[in-house]
Amino acid sequence: MTIAIEIESLVKRYRLGVIGHGTLYRDLQSWWANLRNKEDPNSKIDSIENDQEHILALKNINLKINEGEIIGIIGANGAGKSTLLKILSRVTTPSSGLIKIKGRMASLLEVGTGFHPELTGRENIYLNAAINGMNRKQVSKKLDEIVDFAGVKKFLDTPVKRYSSGMYVRLAFAVAAHLEPDILVVDEVLAVGDAEFQKKALNKMKSVSQQKDRTVLFVSHNMESIRSLCNRAILIDKGKIISDGKPEQVIETYIANNLKNTKLHHIWKDKNTSPGNDIVRLQSVRVFQSEASKELLNIDVSKEINIEIYYWMLKDGQRILPRIWVNNSFDIAVFESCNVSPMSKNDDPLFAKHLESGLYRTKCTIPKYILNTGNYLVSIIISKYPFERGGGYLVFEKNLISLNCIDNSDLSNFGYYDRLRGNIRPQLLWETSKQKIQSDL
Repeated sequence: MTIAIEIESLVKRYRLGVIGHGTLYRDLQSWWANLRNKEDPNSKIDSIENDQEHILALKNINLKINEGEIIGIIGANGAGKSTLLKILSRVTTPSSGLIKIKGRMASLLEVGTGFHPELTGRENIYLNAAINGMNRKQVSKKLDEIVDFAGVKKFLDTPVKRYSSGMYVRLAFAVAAHLEPDILVVDEVLAVGDAEFQKKALNKMKSVSQQKDRTVLFVSHNMESIRSLCNRAILIDKGKIISDGKPEQVIETYIANNLKNTKLHHIWKDKNTSPGNDIVRLQSVRVFQSEASKELLNIDVSKEINIEIYYWMLKDGQRILPRIWVNNSFDIAVFESCNVSPMSKNDDPLFAKHLESGLYRTKCTIPKYILNTGNYLVSIIISKYPFERGGGYLVFEKNLISLNCIDNSDLSNFGYYDRLRGNIRPQLLWETSKQKIQSDL
């Protein structure tokens, strides 16, 4: 299989708070050393990890990417994902290392990349295409297709400075994807577009990779997009590649690393600084399966799961709505619940009441066999009541708790399954009976 991108011992070092070395001579020294892939004579490399003047954005990256692969690159903010793409796209130079790229590359790194705000959409299409090595005749053949994909025909002869960020992204992506690049590089810009365009863009990237073995590098925080689109994923953490393989496995590693320090019991001792505002503040949140249970490592789905929230009401006469969000390991919603019928099986005596100031406890119980085995993320929310859709949050602790769910019941030894399909596995009513055969059938 032909290699499209090969990276050897790639290092990117930034010097904090300093633009140059202070003299033109030293700047030229550093430039000449980088040009020859030599050590920068003006850099302090001893104990570079602890050097307060420098930061290593990328540390000894070694990577081979084959033609036709769709590579998803994931990691926390500041991990080095965008730096890697900028180096590959020749936006910035590496401090050391070797990069080999086969073919023409088109990049979409941020909103408005390669666009001039005073030029019209049409003029920017030709400009952007010229930068990527296409002549006017080639672009003219693709123009209608680009404009139709971007959905900006009505505004094609309007200066792009008047475009919304979504229109910017649609046009920029349409240009990059239709220039027939050998390598398409897309950073987290698609998050700006609407859901319909994101779906269309993902389908386009998939079709690009299937045409003549073109390669796609895709950075995203949307784990479901990475899972559905990519055939390989790379996890970058603190400038290093720590996982490389099938998307499902790499995503699980990413989630596990993010949540390894997550506790099932949180206590905020200072009422003045705990999550919340001048109306309500959290005192503690706890997950348990029985009142006597001690600190848990795993949650047994064959038993009830209790989520207990203690909070301080700081003002008299307020009405609130405690809620939980449960997401799967890809951070996609599984369900949402609050103490409002029919989401609540029972009548909460204090629901929608004007509460006096003081300490309150709300407990939510998830019935047994609702959740499947695997990892789940639980967010704790306290809203105003009546609830304001899209706002009104008094407390919003996103993904505060991680549940590692297992099955300790006899059913787990049944031998029928390893893990049932889906995010939930409710116990449903089933009934089988033998029927009499009627002669007229």
